Amino acid sequence: MTETNPPVITLDGPGGAGKGTISTLLAEELGWQFLDSGALYRLTALAAMNHGVELSQESAVAVIAEHLDVRFEKSEQGTRVILENDNVTEAIREERVGRNASVVAAHNRVRDALLKRQRAFATLPGLIADGRDMGTVVFPEAPLKIFLTASAEERARRRVSQLSEGGFDADYDQVFADIVERDERDRNRATAPLKPADDAIELDTTELSIPAVVEYILALASERGLIG
Repeated sequence: MTETNPPVITLDGPGGAGKGTISTLLAEELGWQFLDSGALYRLTALAAMNHGVELSQESAVAVIAEHLDVRFEKSEQGTRVILENDNVTEAIREERVGRNASVVAAHNRVRDALLKRQRAFATLPGLIADGRDMGTVVFPEAPLKIFLTASAEERARRRVSQLSEGGFDADYDQVFADIVERDERDRNRATAPLKPADDAIELDTTELSIPAVVEYILALASERGLIG
C-alpha cells in the first residue's frame, strides 16, 4: 500500500454486534489508525441537543456537523473525546445520545458533512474503520470488509452489561426495544442504509468470543497481504 492508498479494513454492523471492541483491539494489535464513525454521529447529536437544535431539522443539524468542534485526545485511560472544550467521553455513550445519533444519521446533508472528515482518517500504516456504512459508502474500495451481526437479544444483553459496568442504569426490555427500533430505522433509511457491502464477509458473533473474532479477521488480513 502507498501513502495515497493506505490499507483499510472496515467493520460494519448493527449496534451491539461487537464492532467497537473488536475494531479497537485490531487497531491496537496492528498499530493502525482507528475511526469510530458512530462517535461522530453521536457527537453531532449531542452538540445539536446542547444548542437546542431540533433533530428533525436537517439544515440546522447539518450546520452543526459541518462545524463540529471535536478533539480526540490520547490519555492513560484511553481516548478522551472533547466537544467544544468539554469532556464528553462518557456522555456520548448514553442511550439517549445513541438514539438521537440514529435520527441525525438519516439526514443526507449530515452524512455529506461528515464524509470528508471520516475519509481523512485513512493514513499509513493503515485504518480500522468501524461504523454502519464504512464498506458501502465511506471506503467502498477497502480491500477487506467485515459485516458483524448478532441476535437482537444478545446485543441487548451486551449493551445492558456495558452500561452497568459504566455506572449507568439499564433496563433490558427498554434496551432491547431501542435496538429493534434503531435497526429498523438504520436498515430502511433512504441514504446509506445498514447493509453488508456486496464483497463483505458476514460474521455472526452471537456465540463467538471477542479473541476468536479478532484472530479470524487478522488471518483474513494476512491472507490478503494487508499485514505481514
